[in-house]
Amino acid sequence: MNTPFISLDASWREANVQTLPPQLAPWISEPASLTARLKRHCRQFRVQLLNEQQSELPAFLQHLLPDTAAAQLREVILWCNDMPCVYAQSWLPQQTVTVLRPLADLGERPLGDYIFQQPGLHRGIIETTQLDIALPQLSVAARCHARRSVFTLDGLPLLVAEAFLPAMALLDDTPL
Repeated sequence: MNTPFISLDASWREANVQTLPPQLAPWISEPASLTARLKRHCRQFRVQLLNEQQSELPAFLQHLLPDTAAAQLREVILWCNDMPCVYAQSWLPQQTVTVLRPLADLGERPLGDYIFQQPGLHRGIIETTQLDIALPQLSVAARCHARRSVFTLDGLPLLVAEAFLPAMALLDDTPL
């Protein structure tokens, strides 16, 4: 089994019942596209693809994506002003990728740019936790707040988790 860089195996709770750090709360509870929000707060935005492959869905995620044995695992870093701000991990079940072909080969294009343009998109509950993030290639090692949601797009599920890296503290909270 191919494993992701960062494990999402943690205790997750609904965001609306937790006290979130004031600086991250607006980002964590953002109901629309995190990509679009980041783009509004930085002069330079880019996506760095870390990993994109078929993988067995870990047992601890199977309750979120029932009837899914394998999925396309995608891991990226969202960069803002040359700072690694968000680590994102998505799990796209095979049926979802088969029907929604643009998701099969996003490369360094943001997932959010695609899914939030689709009229059949529904976001489930936003859950949060803290994850130990170790990305030595980016000199990042920290305990970070993270969020996850299961989306359905035309009835097809996908899971997206995002961890807010330490550089988020350097972003100005006012849009450009």
